[in-house]
Amino acid sequence: MSARDHDLVLFGATGFVGRLLAAELAQHAPAHLRIALAGRDEARLQDVRAELPGAAREWPVVVADSGDDAALDRLARSTRVVVTTVGPYARHGFGLARACAEAGTHYADLTGEVLFVRQLVDELQRTAEETGARLVTACGFDSVPSDLGVLLLHQRAVADGAGDLCDTTLLVRRLRGGVSGGTVDSMRTVVAAAASDASARKVVLDPYALSPDRVAEPHVGRQRDVGGVMRDHETGQWTAPFVMGSFNTRVVRRSSALAEHAYGRQFRYRELLACGRGRSGQLRAALVSAGLGALVVGLANPLTRPLLGVVLPSPGEGPSEEVRRRGCFRMEVRTTTSSGRRFLAVVAAQGDPGYAATAVMLAESALCLAEDEPRLPARAGVLTPATALGDVLVERLRARGFTLTVEETTGQA
Repeated sequence: MSARDHDLVLFGATGFVGRLLAAELAQHAPAHLRIALAGRDEARLQDVRAELPGAAREWPVVVADSGDDAALDRLARSTRVVVTTVGPYARHGFGLARACAEAGTHYADLTGEVLFVRQLVDELQRTAEETGARLVTACGFDSVPSDLGVLLLHQRAVADGAGDLCDTTLLVRRLRGGVSGGTVDSMRTVVAAAASDASARKVVLDPYALSPDRVAEPHVGRQRDVGGVMRDHETGQWTAPFVMGSFNTRVVRRSSALAEHAYGRQFRYRELLACGRGRSGQLRAALVSAGLGALVVGLANPLTRPLLGVVLPSPGEGPSEEVRRRGCFRMEVRTTTSSGRRFLAVVAAQGDPGYAATAVMLAESALCLAEDEPRLPARAGVLTPATALGDVLVERLRARGFTLTVEETTGQA
């Protein structure tokens, strides 16, 4: 692959998140890395490039459309790594992923669409394994914090001889930022497919939908990905479903399965949104739960779907620079191991989770693939952030100011 024209190509550079990612790479990628910007409109690509600092203004541009297989094949063969922000991935993403799998080109994306990842597993896993391509999905707020948080817990439990992970809960303690139009569009795509197609609905509702071997999954009772309003007895917090939990939980379970169920055969995992204590917390949890349920029902109904499109942000739209700067998130992942010991992992960062922080996570994921390949786990195929990038991505994010810690705890809030 040393003879290829580029080391890293950013596909979708003219979109809202694509522009943020281009700026991240311009500021933080090493000078020797050969980076190109790709998309379907050459003039807009040149406009994006003109806004970048320093040597990035000389980056080449590559014209390719997500529906042009020949152009995608040329793009994939021209580079060692592709990072893409073009979604919804179920509509626009498969052609590029296929081209990368066939060319042996590493790939990273931002998808939060379980049906898309399942399609990659079904159709590209063997090809990518044969060519050595790492197809790393969910490299943004979906699902890096979840995946790395549980990985840290597993590593600490192993290092301390504490046994396997058992009941594990991610609690979203703080979340401030704008709503992503791309995330809304991806949710719309998944919900509409599940509402109209029984086979798609079966995948969406399966807690082990992304397992490499569904039959081999452990029987640990019902996996409560999405529940109603409840009180977390360990923290005293009233909780509601976390909108990204239904996808993140499946990614984390795939990580465990790809590592031969290293997290433990009794590993149970869920994600919840903390809403506060007392009656006010209970009320907020009820409102969040009801609002999320109404959103899903509205997106599933073809009559109300267009109406929601009027009030929800559209793809390509995003919050102001001030909102992105002031955003933040904090996630706490608690586990009880098979020996009865308890551990707490914290994953937190400054910056709007869906935009500023996501741009950092995706940029560092792409740089892992482009710069750190000898240090990465020796795996190929359709992978998760934890199984493809692991400790290397943890190091990079810590260097960028992210909090990624783990400690033993007595269970206090």
